[in-house]
Amino acid sequence: MCGITGWVSFEEDLRNQRPVLDAMTATMSCRGPDAGGVWLDRHAALGHRRLAVIDLPGGVQPMSAATPAGEVALVYSGEVYNYTELRKELRDKGHRFLTDSDTEVVLRGYLEWEAGVAERLNGMYAFAVWDSRTAKLVLIRDRMGVKPLYYQATPGGVLFGSEPKAILANPRAPRAVDADGLRELIAFTKKPGWSLWKDMHEVEPGTIVTVDDRGIRSRTYWRLRTTPHTDDRDTTVARVGELMTDIVHRQLVSDVPRCVLLSGGLDSSAVTGIAASRLAASGEPLRTFSVDYAGQEENFRPDEMRDAPDSPFIRDVVDLVGSVHENVVLDPAELTDPDVRRACVAARDMPSGLGDVDLSLYLLFKAIRRQSTVALSGEAADEVFGGYRWFFEEESRTTDMFPWLVFRNAVTSDRENLLRRDVREVLDVPAYAADEYASAVAEVEQLPGDDALERRMRVICHQNLTRWVRVLLDRKDRMSMAVGLEVRVPFCDHRLVEYVYNTPWAFKNFDGREKSLLRQATKHLLPTSVAERLKSPYPSTQDIGYAVALQSQAKQVLADIDSPVFELVNRDWVYDAVQSDATTLSGQTRHGLDRVLDLHHWFDLYRPAIHLG
Repeated sequence: MCGITGWVSFEEDLRNQRPVLDAMTATMSCRGPDAGGVWLDRHAALGHRRLAVIDLPGGVQPMSAATPAGEVALVYSGEVYNYTELRKELRDKGHRFLTDSDTEVVLRGYLEWEAGVAERLNGMYAFAVWDSRTAKLVLIRDRMGVKPLYYQATPGGVLFGSEPKAILANPRAPRAVDADGLRELIAFTKKPGWSLWKDMHEVEPGTIVTVDDRGIRSRTYWRLRTTPHTDDRDTTVARVGELMTDIVHRQLVSDVPRCVLLSGGLDSSAVTGIAASRLAASGEPLRTFSVDYAGQEENFRPDEMRDAPDSPFIRDVVDLVGSVHENVVLDPAELTDPDVRRACVAARDMPSGLGDVDLSLYLLFKAIRRQSTVALSGEAADEVFGGYRWFFEEESRTTDMFPWLVFRNAVTSDRENLLRRDVREVLDVPAYAADEYASAVAEVEQLPGDDALERRMRVICHQNLTRWVRVLLDRKDRMSMAVGLEVRVPFCDHRLVEYVYNTPWAFKNFDGREKSLLRQATKHLLPTSVAERLKSPYPSTQDIGYAVALQSQAKQVLADIDSPVFELVNRDWVYDAVQSDATTLSGQTRHGLDRVLDLHHWFDLYRPAIHLG
């Protein structure tokens, strides 16, 4: 895994801009702590920071190849899991390889198929190719959007980077946020291509962006399509099992230590079981990691999201598979450290406001990174197989709105309540969310003959796989890469996504439970307790000390009369929140305080200009 950045200009000589490229590249050092480099040409400059995972000595970047018509240079972030097969195919076509890296396979693949190489890759990736033969830049992102990539047009060219901070390091990129950026930040619909920063765009998943002296163009090489499913239920279960086994086996390939993130839920436990079985054949133990909060198991209280603590289920899995397990236990002092929050805001380039689920994930990844460089995760299984409660609640099924916004919890309920009245009026978030919902529904292909329930569930599944999953993938990527940890997501393999998306809803809960197909396909690898466990989301601390610390830190923000936070936030709301009894603080108010503190650090770190007019 790595961080990439670059600058293309058809109006100036970029060979004189080495200091600027160095500054842009330096912002990606957390994503690539092992090495860095830049490549300069008259109209293109590429920067790269490397996290070495495959072919440690050979995968140095930027990587280039000379051709009779000119040089082709690549900066690449990610992993291609079928690179061995592609290397053989390219060798058969006459290509010679100097390294064993997947990076060179991507470069040689571009030389053979140009942008068509994207359709041949299985993996998570974001890369940029400067093709001097035709004086064009090609930006390509993986099908599910596991790896991030942003760009911003400039007079005469474009800036790009794995994260907005790389683009913002260029003096030609203004640090401005307008009403459109803020609407999505508040609305939580994950609009395709959205970036908080004005005039900056995310390369959409499954998309190729081409830049030349005629301008910027994009085309989609992959999107979620609806096709008839012809397999019966037993065949479908067997196919899911085959796909999962192949995917996890491929994603275990690494030249550095790897592990599995284990929560004790069905998803991560299935990945753990497959990985443990694979490694046992070679006599290699599997390392697993989990996160917990001090006193959580002993003092756990069921809430609207979680029925039981994770720890007992984790122990059952570890006992069954024999993994070398470490439980990373966080105390309130670590979780409420302002420096940790500041690091998370800097990693996200925006005030996400997700609070302890971001903070704890960052601390978990930081602890893992001391022992492993690669981790496999159960992320995205709920979106693929239908695991969230909102798949089953009548209100979510019947209301014309994104299901995660209909489902009431602290993160999604009344996300405007802490804003100033004039800000709410300008943003008009309900109208924005309704427009985005209509756009999302219009993207869904339906099959003739399907009944109303099947059509509705296809809409919900599609929105989870094209919008909600990207919220979680972005969170996972930023928190992990902030500490130089590569997290792989087997459930985002496009073969699995395509296959399961097109199975009938009746297959996805044939036993009356969520994720029936995954449970049936992997139950032989799981302890009974996990196979029968209800869906439980990522853990959140229930320690009152967290709420107390939020209130204390928010009081300091209130004390600053000139704080830019109050350009957006209602000061009276914050005053009431910090005066409330911490023992009875609602989840919604606690989440609001998290958002205020994120805004405080974001304003201080980025000094953005806010344009609401």
